Amino acid sequence: MMQASPVHKRLGIRKARISQACGSFFGQGGSGTQGVSAVEFGFIAPILVLLSVCTADLGLGAYRDMQVQNAAQAGSQYAVAHGFNPSAMSNAVTSATTFAGISASPAPSQFCGCPSSTGVTVVACSSTCSGAPAGTYVTASAQATYTTLLTYPLLPKTYNFTAQSTVRIQ
Repeated sequence: MMQASPVHKRLGIRKARISQACGSFFGQGGSGTQGVSAVEFGFIAPILVLLSVCTADLGLGAYRDMQVQNAAQAGSQYAVAHGFNPSAMSNAVTSATTFAGISASPAPSQFCGCPSSTGVTVVACSSTCSGAPAGTYVTASAQATYTTLLTYPLLPKTYNFTAQSTVRIQ
């Protein structure tokens, strides 16, 4: 049996390597799935980005609603600590959060009332409530408007948030 010379062996190895490289380049010999995940990601990535932006946008709207509620509570807490002062309470409402669109509207009010199971019943200040004198209450309100970043097909473009907080000060 005749053995191949070292030159023929080297040529055979080179020929096999070239054939393998050309075959995978032209789609032969490979499984045909290289790059499929990159193409799939190219289709899915814009959808994921849009979902993330929508979630952040609506989450910011919910956060703005909480800021309005906290601002109304800050106004009534001011009245508990310092007494009824409409301008100072309005200032406490507007400076309670970093949201610049909050206003103290309607203006803070003071009234006399009797507590009940459904809230506070407004009565004359000289009245009595179950044998005790009527209490003095204050109400602080806050409102703001939030405009979404995107227009959603089933949701409004703007939301008007309002909050009211009532506390007894005497």
